[in-house]
Amino acid sequence: MPVYSMTGYATGQSDPAAARADASQRAMGTIGLEVRAVNSRFLDLSLRLPDELRTAEPALRDCVAARVRRGKVELRAWIEQRGEAALRAPSAVELQRLSGVQEQVQAWLPQARGLSVAEVLQLAQRGNASGTDWREPLLALAQRVLDDFNAAREREGARLVAMLRDRVAQLRALAEQAAPLVPQVVAQQRERFLQRFHDALGATPADPTALQERALAEAAAFAVRVDVAEELTRLQSHLTEIERLLKRGGEVGKRLDFLIQELHREANTLGSKSASLELTRLSVDMKVLIEQLREQVQNLE
Repeated sequence: MPVYSMTGYATGQSDPAAARADASQRAMGTIGLEVRAVNSRFLDLSLRLPDELRTAEPALRDCVAARVRRGKVELRAWIEQRGEAALRAPSAVELQRLSGVQEQVQAWLPQARGLSVAEVLQLAQRGNASGTDWREPLLALAQRVLDDFNAAREREGARLVAMLRDRVAQLRALAEQAAPLVPQVVAQQRERFLQRFHDALGATPADPTALQERALAEAAAFAVRVDVAEELTRLQSHLTEIERLLKRGGEVGKRLDFLIQELHREANTLGSKSASLELTRLSVDMKVLIEQLREQVQNLE
């Protein structure tokens, strides 16, 4: 299954009456539709529709919800009048109706100004457009635009997956570098403890056996304190799970976000247990890569 980005954009136009035989209907106009989205925790859908298309709003919401699971999605539709429909003069009946309405309003509100020519044309055109059934062509256009929208999200998702896999590979390399450093640090510290034992033995008449046992006990305690084997094992396990999810595809964003938090916890523990500058550097490098993962995972559905 593909991995989708929550960021996407698509737009399209359609002639709502192209298949009709009546030339006057074909000239009514064109529906335009635009869909854009950014990341969000849940599906947050907002529709901006003219009055003529309001009746299709529930069906449009169902169309989007069937194709998109997460993201802040904005769908905007409009009608572009053209040809004779855009320039059509109002009929006598329409003018008479508008005049009657204007007289009724002015009878109650004498200070109300009369309609301008532009307002008359706009009201007449709106009434003409409202008589057209836009629902079927609008829903057909929505399906086509949503296909393009998901195709764009899939392409962006593929780019994000490639970046995530690259960062996972870098994290594995850093973990492999860190693994042999701990035994080296423990061995070095053990030598320091033993050296302190010999120095103390030469400076004081204390029991050499007790001093040596204490030095070895301190070395063992140090080894336990700086041991990061568990952290590295869990980190590798989380990386394996991330790779599995990316390969499986689908809705992986929330699971990946949780795993990124776990990776960050392991990297923090690794840094807190660090007993050498090299381990500290590796911990910082891991945190940088994990932060890059986190930023990009926020965009996955």
